Amino acid sequence: MAEVLEFRVPTGNGRTLLVLGLESDASEHALYLTFSTFGLVYSVRVHRNASVAGPGYHAFVKFYSARDARRAQSTCNQQPLFQKSPLKVSMCTRQRAFPDQVLALNSNKCKDLANYYLGFNGWSSRIITLQNISGFEEGENEEEETRTSHSSQYSKYLCIQELTISQHGVCTRGVGVAELQVDPSQEFVTAIHNIQKLAVHRALSDAFQKILFIVLGHMPIVQLGT
Repeated sequence: MAEVLEFRVPTGNGRTLLVLGLESDASEHALYLTFSTFGLVYSVRVHRNASVAGPGYHAFVKFYSARDARRAQSTCNQQPLFQKSPLKVSMCTRQRAFPDQVLALNSNKCKDLANYYLGFNGWSSRIITLQNISGFEEGENEEEETRTSHSSQYSKYLCIQELTISQHGVCTRGVGVAELQVDPSQEFVTAIHNIQKLAVHRALSDAFQKILFIVLGHMPIVQLGT
């Protein structure tokens, strides 16, 4: 059965494993290495057990793919893996009082997901424009006067990036905006560089939000989202 993957923070219990019986909180890296053999892992979080549950630790391992999570659970449950005693691995059934909020992946996570399914040479991006737009917005002159009176400088940058996946004939663009009030005590050049970098990252993330993967095996079909 096909699975649709978007460039968003994975949600839902079907993608998250609960790991019980950890002997040490130093297991986070070991967990990541172990479960990454089944698919791309979004996050690993290790927590100390509550006092009523006895000594030790438990962890939540979140995958991008529900299929990978199920395969990891069936293979790793009741296995010692990287420690002496076996671990209990189950699908997370924790219920939330409110629906999961859909959040965009940051640009680094987007790159991880794209590289995993497309390969490092399977996609490319280029900056179309990176422009200082400070003072362009309506009413910003009044705000600028207020900022200047506080001996600070306000900067805002716009970036547009183009994302291309040639093998699948997909090309889309993303927009990112970053702004910062720069204090004179800060190094201005460094501060501006950081603002520009943030705008670039946001533009790339926005471009990735417009595509989705339809995964049948390991190789996905890439489509523009609706």
